[in-house]
Amino acid sequence: MSYFAAAVARVEGGWSAEEVSLRGVTDIEEVADRLRDAEPDADLSLLFVEADDTYLVILRLDEGEDLRIFGSDSAYAEESRLGALLVGDLKTSVTGLEEAEEPRAAAGGDESEQPAVDPEADPVGDADLLADLGIPAPKLLALCGHDGMMPADVTAEICQVLGCADEVEELREV
Repeated sequence: MSYFAAAVARVEGGWSAEEVSLRGVTDIEEVADRLRDAEPDADLSLLFVEADDTYLVILRLDEGEDLRIFGSDSAYAEESRLGALLVGDLKTSVTGLEEAEEPRAAAGGDESEQPAVDPEADPVGDADLLADLGIPAPKLLALCGHDGMMPADVTAEICQVLGCADEVEELREV
């Protein structure tokens, strides 16, 4: 299974980005260490792991601590060793999902504005991990579940909102 892993870190004056190798990692703490190593003094670090044009995992560290993880589909844990390592221990329910459903229902239940969501996907982890950055759980879940959206597309959309799209795109071109 092939993957692309990009670490983005908020630094003074903007964002830095670098590709991260996850080869040889044996546990989630090693993955977090590689994210920390990308920009040790960052107040916010994110790792986007895209696998086989199917799965997306986002890891977040605030000031190098408090690891939070979101996975677009729990099936990734069954598909590969890296998937099992990244999302295998996450609860099958998504944190933030209950809160995400409430406002939509309160808005009159008009689902015409919501993209079609893949009923086969089983997102896991903390869907609210980007809420304070302008991407609340409902938006993240809709992006991940939108028919035709590849993990790279979701990463690009998120990075556009964050203001680090150019940095991540440069990594893809190398």
